[in-house]
Amino acid sequence: MKNYYFISDAHLGSRAFQHARTRERRLVNFLDAIKDKAEAVYMLGDMFDFWFEYDEVVPRGFTRFLGKVSELTDRGVEVHFFQGNHDMWCGDYLEKECGMIIHKEALTTEICGREFYIAHGHQLDYRDHNWKTEFMYSLFESRTLRRLAKMIHPHWFMNFGLNWAKRSRVKHIEAGGEPPYQGEDKEGLVLYAKDYLKTHPNINYFLFGHRHIELDMFLNRTCRMMILGEWYSLFTYAVFDGENMFMDNYIEGETEL
Repeated sequence: MKNYYFISDAHLGSRAFQHARTRERRLVNFLDAIKDKAEAVYMLGDMFDFWFEYDEVVPRGFTRFLGKVSELTDRGVEVHFFQGNHDMWCGDYLEKECGMIIHKEALTTEICGREFYIAHGHQLDYRDHNWKTEFMYSLFESRTLRRLAKMIHPHWFMNFGLNWAKRSRVKHIEAGGEPPYQGEDKEGLVLYAKDYLKTHPNINYFLFGHRHIELDMFLNRTCRMMILGEWYSLFTYAVFDGENMFMDNYIEGETEL
């Protein structure tokens, strides 16, 4: 039996962090280490800090990461890519050239007899339910605005997107970093999962990204929820072996995968 791996929020290409190539290599080394053990890899969004595809142009960089993903899919490993709020502007490049399976919405799927609910989480987090974020996400998802953006030269628009993402991340850092776990009665994704579970009691695992915190908790006797941290300082991953699920931090040369 091969394993199922889950990672999220690498924010590759971010201008807010140093040592971008080193972080990308660590992610590539992780994928290389699991390539013979993985049945599937689920990437739960924001793998890129900003991603936008023109019809004939894709963002510069990420060569090692995309090459390793292509190697995995060529070997028959399923690689699922969930669009996050930083990389929702996918065309067909990742699917056609790299063999990824693209998910624009949350996915409910059965793995080895267990029911999984998998999503990035940006539109599910109850903390984000305000007019500003709803308006922003509606703009991001507008096909009209996407077509208009494609009329802007890639040099200008890619720099705009990367610098916008950088400003957002720097604001978080200056404010003290990602808000810590808010508690079971206030954490937005926990509240969402609890509400969803009321009408979908067969879910065994909820897996989310987006929050950049590590969380592993039981919602009831048969349902467990995880928030998968990030891949610029925590390097968090989860793995399901068909019977057991655990979450760990990847340290090159030390972590058992």
